[in-house]
Amino acid sequence: MVVAYKLDIGIVIKLEEERERTIQKVHELGFSVCQISVYDTSLYTDEMAATLKEQCTRYGVAIDGIWTGWPGYLAWNFTEGPETVGLVPPHLRRERAQVIKEGSDFAAKLGVKRIITHLGFVPEDMKDEKYIDLIPVLQDIAAYCKKNGQDFLFETGQETPVTLLRTIEDIGADNIGINLDPANLILYGKGNPVDALWVFGHHVKGVHIKDGTYPTDGRNLGQEMPVGKGQVDFPVLLAKLKELGYSQPLCIECELDEKVRLQEIANAKVALTKWLAEIK
Repeated sequence: MVVAYKLDIGIVIKLEEERERTIQKVHELGFSVCQISVYDTSLYTDEMAATLKEQCTRYGVAIDGIWTGWPGYLAWNFTEGPETVGLVPPHLRRERAQVIKEGSDFAAKLGVKRIITHLGFVPEDMKDEKYIDLIPVLQDIAAYCKKNGQDFLFETGQETPVTLLRTIEDIGADNIGINLDPANLILYGKGNPVDALWVFGHHVKGVHIKDGTYPTDGRNLGQEMPVGKGQVDFPVLLAKLKELGYSQPLCIECELDEKVRLQEIANAKVALTKWLAEIK
C-alpha cells in the first residue's frame, strides 16, 4: 500500500506588517503553522511574545521558526548585496550576530525551536579572510541557540550549495541546518534546487515554497513567480525530500505584488496539496 507524503503546509508572515494580528492573519489565510519574519528588533518584547502565545492558543497555530532579519540598509542584488546582506560583511557582523541572539531569546519565550537567517554572499574561497573570520561568529551563535534549545538554520540564496555545505562542516555544531528556499537558488543563479539536495539534502530542516526564474543579466536577480509558474520543479523536489526523510512543514513565502499575493498563496496551497498526494 502506497502511503501519501503528508507534510504540514504553512506560511511565512512578517511581524512588522501584522503585529498583534499576526497569528490571527495566519488563521484567516487558512494555515495552522507559520514562520514569523522579524526585521524590526523593537518587536522582541515580552508583551509581543505574550500576545503571540495567546493567539497561537486561541487559533490553534504553531510557530515553526523565527526568521531573524537585521536593521539597516539591505540590497537584494548582485551589486550592493555582498556588502549589505547577512553576516558576511565584516563591518555589520558584530551587530547582526547580537540581533540574531536577541531573536533567539524572543523565540525561546515562544517555545520556538528554529532560528533562521541568511548568511549572505559566503566566499567560495575557503582561504578568504571573510570566510575564515565568519566561522567563529557562526559557532558562537550556534552555541547561543543551543543553550536556548534551538537549531540555527541558514536559508539558501546567496551562496553555492557546496559552499554552504562546507560552512556547515567547518562550524561543526550539531544544531546547524538549512532552510531550503528553492527559488532563491534560482533567483541568485547559484544552482538547481533539486540538484542541491544531492549536496546538502541531509542538512535540510526547513523549506520555503517559492518559485522564480534564473537571472538574465549579471547585476540583477531573477524574477519571483507564482508557485508552479517558475523554474522550480516542485514534483521532483518534493519527491527527493521524501526520499531524504524530510518531515517538517513546507512554508509558503510569497513576495509578489499585493494585488495578486493572497490569491497566489491560495493557489500555492492547492498545488502543494496536489503534488504531495501524487508522490509515490
